[in-house]
This record gives sequence, C-alpha cells and structure tokens, in this order.
Amino acid sequence: MSTSAALAGMPAQPVTDLAALKARQQGAWSSGDYAVVGTTLQIVGESLCEALDLRAGSKVLDVAAGNGNGALAAARRWCEVTATDYVPALLDKAMERANADRLAMEFMEADAENLPFKDQSFDYVMSIFGVMFTPDQERAAAELMRVCKRGGSIGLSNWTPDGFIGQLFKTIGKHVPPPAGARSPALWGTRARLEELFPAHVASIAATPRQFVFRYKSPAHWLEVFRTFYGPVLKAFGALDTAGQMALAGELTELMTRFNRAEDGTIVVPSDYLEVVITRH
Repeated sequence: MSTSAALAGMPAQPVTDLAALKARQQGAWSSGDYAVVGTTLQIVGESLCEALDLRAGSKVLDVAAGNGNGALAAARRWCEVTATDYVPALLDKAMERANADRLAMEFMEADAENLPFKDQSFDYVMSIFGVMFTPDQERAAAELMRVCKRGGSIGLSNWTPDGFIGQLFKTIGKHVPPPAGARSPALWGTRARLEELFPAHVASIAATPRQFVFRYKSPAHWLEVFRTFYGPVLKAFGALDTAGQMALAGELTELMTRFNRAEDGTIVVPSDYLEVVITRH
C-alpha cells in the first residue's frame, strides 16, 4: 500500500480553532480575580529573577505578567521593566502593587503570541505561569525568542504535568473537556517540549525542578478561593449543572487530600514546577 493510501485510511487529526480557544482562555483569566491567588506566588518571581542572575539597568520584559510577580521582582533589582498581559484588569492590579512599593515600571496590554516590540529589544524575557497557557505554543515561544537579545536569557516558571496544578487541570478536563486537538499547557513543564519549542538560536536550556507550596486554612477554604477567584476553576464550575459541580468539588477535594502534607486540618500542598533559563546565541 502506498504512503498516501495509508494516510487516506487514517482518521483525520482534529484541528484546533486557536482564535476561539484564545477567546475562551482570555474570558477565563478575565473572570474572578486571579490577583487573589497570584499574589501568593510572589516567591516564584523572586526565585526566577535570581536564576536569571539579573543585572541592574537591564531591560526586562514580563510576558503574560498577570498581577506582576516577575515584573515586581525584576524592578526590585533596579531593572528597566515592562509588564504585558492581555487582561487589562490584571495589569491594573500589577500597577497598584508597583505604586505601593514605589517601583518604576511600564505596563502594556499585549498578546503573548504577537508582542508589539522590535526584534532583540530586551536583555531578559520572562513569564511566570503565563505564556504556558497560550493556545499557539510554537508562536508564543518564537515571540519570546524574537524580542530577546542575542546573548540574553529567557526565564520561565511552568507547572509540570504530574504536579498538583498539572493534575488540577487534568481533573478539570475530565469534567469540562478542552477543545479537540488543544495541547496541554503543562507540556511547557517538560524538558522534551521545551527542546521542541526552542530548537534554534539557543545556546543552552537549564531546567530545574522546583516546588511552590500552597498554604490555605482548610480544603474548604482552598476550594472556595479557587472557585471564586481562579478563572479556569470558576469557569469550569459555571459550565456544570449542580450534580456536575458536586462531582468536580469532590474530585478536587480528593486531589488536595492526596497532595496535602499537613496533619492539622490546614492545607500545605507542594506543587511541582520547572524553573527554566534559556540562553540565546
């Protein structure tokens, strides 16, 4: 049988409507108030800036910055920082934090897949649990590379597939399936996928396993915060009927119990992520 004939007999691969997926994701991150959860992740931004070995006076771009964890950490190191996101309300939260800490920064609404900057504009480009959620992963990676100077570095903090947040999204997907053909954001938390996304103009990729520890008053408290303020969880519950919501709540509680290392009724849940430093040629 010829190759063409064999291919003709194979089922067609699903084609993802990336524009529709982006609109869906933007709606999710615009709902709730991610800053309530995001502000607890500040230590991740500090760690990434140290891993990047930032130098004062350098130009730094934070892509999909959310409420500014990476950008704020870079500004504390006297860098010239620009924070971007496609959710204006999140940039407003980042601006509030910068003003409170008297940190000078620039803020710009921008799509991670189409950054409004010239080639090689920044010494460092970073994204903390942000760019990993872009629908077109190859294009987003290419944009990070494009705006980073030769000899500069790209820093990423990405949730891993097997960690708590990776499993959270897997659980949500069982109840509210993603569009056919959509790639898991958690793939960015694997070295194999990073090597696919950044094959050219890369001198090195350093990927270090890290953990962020979620600390909440109780399982009920964690669930209340995430279903109220964390857009993807809020939207998932909103898409289900009462029985579906109860089933999802039960599975999420079970997931927390499995990862929880506290024995006093509180939540102490380590979540694996990959801290990545990519150096451009």
